[in-house]
Amino acid sequence: MQYIIYTDESEKYGKYYGNFYGGDLIRSADFDAINSALNTKREALNIHGEIKWQKVGEAYLDKYTQMMELFFNYIAQDKIKIRIMFTQNILQPTGLSKEQKENQYFLLYYQFFKHVFGFQYSNPSSFRPISLYIMMDQLPDKKEKNERFKKFIYNLQDTDVFRKARLHFNSMSDIGEATSHDHIILQCLDVVLGSIEFKLNGKNEEKPEGKRVRGKRTRAKEKLYKYINKRIREIYPGFNVGDSTGISTHADRWNHPYRHWKFIPSNNQINKNYVPKRK
Repeated sequence: MQYIIYTDESEKYGKYYGNFYGGDLIRSADFDAINSALNTKREALNIHGEIKWQKVGEAYLDKYTQMMELFFNYIAQDKIKIRIMFTQNILQPTGLSKEQKENQYFLLYYQFFKHVFGFQYSNPSSFRPISLYIMMDQLPDKKEKNERFKKFIYNLQDTDVFRKARLHFNSMSDIGEATSHDHIILQCLDVVLGSIEFKLNGKNEEKPEGKRVRGKRTRAKEKLYKYINKRIREIYPGFNVGDSTGISTHADRWNHPYRHWKFIPSNNQINKNYVPKRK
């Protein structure tokens, strides 16, 4: 058994929310069938090039909706697990060192991968070891810094949580960077992550300067977001897109097919710039 994981990131400094990270996890037994079905669907829809949230518009709305329909069918069956993490600007971290500020991107990425899938609950019987294979969207920093971050991820296998769940990496080469153009599952994750950021930062309400109505692209993106939200709510009625997904038991952190995590710094203060003003 192997868990194949793709990770992506989106808006760092949004109007209301930032530091968006997303991940999807597929069991090795399901990977080939899912990857093949998604690629076949893309070809049948005659979609050329990479599928990305930024490309959503009227011309591609129906095609992208059909891609998300198939993608969420697998999520609903728990054959793909989706996790999305973000921070809320109103809650600003305090007491950060200069080094922590400089490495905020990687520190949050590390917390995302370590906690968001609930790995400690993934192998309750610990009957057999499970390997991890990670493909991250291209990391934005210098090669030396990127490699140092991958080493931190690699060393997670030596922590108590990963040891008890018998999770391991076969080698450092199992932590790589993906060219998203070659990975349809990562592309679908980009669309889901982009849609959530779009909604939480109020981009669905934006109007071109000097115009009284929203642009066609914005309206098309809102329609796709609404479809994605509908599919999430079929799994979790009353789902709160801007908050951490609740649990009944701790094992839900692994068992749930789709979850959000609003990351709240342990030391924080209210940033009054983001407090809504009274009319």
